[in-house]
Amino acid sequence: MNDNDKSQSYDSVTPSATEDRLHIAIIGSGSGAFAAAIRATEEGARVTMIEASEVIGGTCVNVGCVPSKIQIRAAQLAEYQRRSPFQGLSNQEPRIDRKSIAAQQHALVAELRQAKYQHVLDEDSAITLLHGRAQFDETGAIVVSLSDGSNKLLVADRVLIATGASPMIPPIPGLNETPYWTSNEAVFSEDTPDHLIIIGASVVALEQAQAFRRLGSKVTILARSTLLSSADPALGEGLTDAFRAEGITVHEHTQARSIHFESEQFILQTNAGRLTGDRLLIATGRTPNTARLGLARVDVKTDEHGAIVVNEQLRTSNQNIYATGDCTDLPQFVYVAAAGGTRAAINMTGGQAMLDLTAMPAVIFTEPQVATVGLDENQARAKSIEVESRTLGLEHVPRALANFETRGFVKLVAEAGSHRLLGVQILAPEAGEVIQTAALAIHQQMTVESLGELLFPYLNHVEALKLCAQTFSKDVAKLSCCAG
Repeated sequence: MNDNDKSQSYDSVTPSATEDRLHIAIIGSGSGAFAAAIRATEEGARVTMIEASEVIGGTCVNVGCVPSKIQIRAAQLAEYQRRSPFQGLSNQEPRIDRKSIAAQQHALVAELRQAKYQHVLDEDSAITLLHGRAQFDETGAIVVSLSDGSNKLLVADRVLIATGASPMIPPIPGLNETPYWTSNEAVFSEDTPDHLIIIGASVVALEQAQAFRRLGSKVTILARSTLLSSADPALGEGLTDAFRAEGITVHEHTQARSIHFESEQFILQTNAGRLTGDRLLIATGRTPNTARLGLARVDVKTDEHGAIVVNEQLRTSNQNIYATGDCTDLPQFVYVAAAGGTRAAINMTGGQAMLDLTAMPAVIFTEPQVATVGLDENQARAKSIEVESRTLGLEHVPRALANFETRGFVKLVAEAGSHRLLGVQILAPEAGEVIQTAALAIHQQMTVESLGELLFPYLNHVEALKLCAQTFSKDVAKLSCCAG
């Protein structure tokens, strides 16, 4: 719709004279959108969902969490064949059929999209789906441009924006003229590049780097600063060491000055010299999908990155418009989007629900895994909180010893004096399975002493939390096995 064209005609979708249910419009059809739709209909509302793509389900099920974890697990099993820590097991180069792996990815994605998204639409008559692109007009109504070229004017009592985000493409000279990958293409790759160059140094870049290395590619990472530069420095340093030990080249403080593609090769001119590879993955973050929504017309504020600013109730600067997920200034995790969607639906239907991110866990599915929750030391001090911390190397953890996997650590950050647990940072195998226990401990405002007194099953990775907690008052190297 042209902003200056007032002569457009629309089919109108408004509440009928006999319809007294609250009408909620949801822009998007990902996890946050569906969580909100389900809760809103449970609260008695009717929902119109608007999706610009022909495919529902958003990033996580289609091109993110689900297919990437299949890829990562396949790569992990390939590496276990190639390299075992046990002397009695013979190592061998795995036979890898990338097309078969991709077929399994597509099959599970289709199955979950049907079971968790399409089935909801089929079973809940209170949810209507429109396929089209939405934008607000000056009155606050939503103009939906349908694929057949017609428009619908949608009037709702409340609106939830859940449009997600797209890969951010940096303004590197020559890049747009090359056949580069984003994670959307890389995760379903049916072939194995000889040399994959990755620009980026955070979650997607790191997960994809290790997966491709283990599936047979040479991999080079270009990090503008360091790996995981926004996290506790020990996490990035430890993961860098692990990657280099596995044969991944990591160039820190390196940026591409120009890129071009010729003779089936990407040629990168960088401040560290010239690099060439047959595939290039851009994994420099994600940009909120908000530019085409007409947010200024309805006074919805965004930050400098285009992310919608929301409060703890998921409300925007417009009291009738809410937002959740990667299009907002919330952390970009699918479970945050879904939790936000549920709470937004409660609030849009008259309730009072808050999204508390104090004990929000985060996991990077590399090996060793990176998992965090709460505050690290720098974040705590930025809040003027005095802290004490302890770091326990995995050589003190019985499970890690039994597995011959002692690369990594567990770090606990506690408030000085009270010893209330504030944050946990882990670099370890199965860190993602351990971090939820730490999240519960922070949520319950436990002290490190009370955490260290709990019973933990032996031999399990999670025992590392107990042992690290005990280091605030003991030398765990002098304890017996299973010491209480």
